[in-house]
Amino acid sequence: MTQAPPPSSPPTTPAGATAPAETAPPDSRPLRTSSLVLASTSRYRRELLERLGLPFAVQAPRVDEQALPGETPRQLAHRLSEAKAIAVADALAATAPATLVIGSDQTATLDGHQSIGKPGDHARAVEQLTAASGRTLTFHSGMTLRRADGSYHRTVVVDTRVRFRSLSAAQIDAYLRREQPYDCAGSAKAEALGIALIESLQSDDPTAIVGLPLIALTTLLTEAGLAPLGV
Repeated sequence: MTQAPPPSSPPTTPAGATAPAETAPPDSRPLRTSSLVLASTSRYRRELLERLGLPFAVQAPRVDEQALPGETPRQLAHRLSEAKAIAVADALAATAPATLVIGSDQTATLDGHQSIGKPGDHARAVEQLTAASGRTLTFHSGMTLRRADGSYHRTVVVDTRVRFRSLSAAQIDAYLRREQPYDCAGSAKAEALGIALIESLQSDDPTAIVGLPLIALTTLLTEAGLAPLGV
């Protein structure tokens, strides 16, 4: 799996500006010491975090995402979310110790056993959706919030069970041609047209399926002293 680029100097990129997908918009304004950093260049996570109305920056973590021998997909999501947060937090510890860093990772399993990753291309996406037809995928959304100086560190994993409709080959091809979700585990975007493929969805957090569980994140931010409502 391709590794993310090495972390740069303390991030200076506030989210929200227009930029190409998977990149952080450039900006020269320095971060405040109480700033928030998303340790991910995923546009999906960036768009979710923007919902909370908090200013934040984006910085790519340098983390090997290969699973360890015997590691379950849920354990992998837990470990990688921590690793991403720690990688960026450590890079900021000396210059911005009060910065709160969000790390997140998502894995998926088919019927609770077979690991499902990002398809990468059309042919693999067809295989994934064909296998998922009439069956259940469980998405494991790991998230870590860590203060750069290490004084706060919490990790949660939120599971989402997604039951797919029985899909014909024509339906699968039509969906993939329109949405091209080749960078999404499970080959479907539940926040967009992919919802048409789904029969039911069960989770404590409806945003977890997109990659960043905002209900859990709000709880952790409040614990860490950065309540989204300001009180």
